[in-house]
Amino acid sequence: MAFTASNGRTQTALAEINITPLVDVVLVLLVIFMLAAPVLQSGIEVAVPKTRTVKEITEQRMVLTIARDQTVYLGDQVVNVHELPARLHQAGKDPAHQVIYLRADERVPFGAFASVMDAVKQAGITNISIVTQPLEKTGGI
Repeated sequence: MAFTASNGRTQTALAEINITPLVDVVLVLLVIFMLAAPVLQSGIEVAVPKTRTVKEITEQRMVLTIARDQTVYLGDQVVNVHELPARLHQAGKDPAHQVIYLRADERVPFGAFASVMDAVKQAGITNISIVTQPLEKTGGI
């Protein structure tokens, strides 16, 4: 668009937008999100034991996890073993019909595993499924 100034010279208006800074900012944000995405996926690393018979989990259930350092998690939240029966009982369901999945690292001592199982049974939950991984199939078996 051209216009004439008061001194008689013809000038053009700057109608172009410089998008180079916009592209730079978008690329920096893309890199930040690419680096931050794996950190945001908070999961509890547990090496569950391997067995021959493994049932596929199809429904969303409550998961209780015992990490290698014997920290107990209900879902993704750390919970004290002594508070576990009260926390499980507050879930809102009838404990007799409630199903819980128990994931434990294979290096967890049996005493820690037994105390968590006892806490779950104190909450009235008797349907406990232990999570395992299938064994790797080899040609010799």
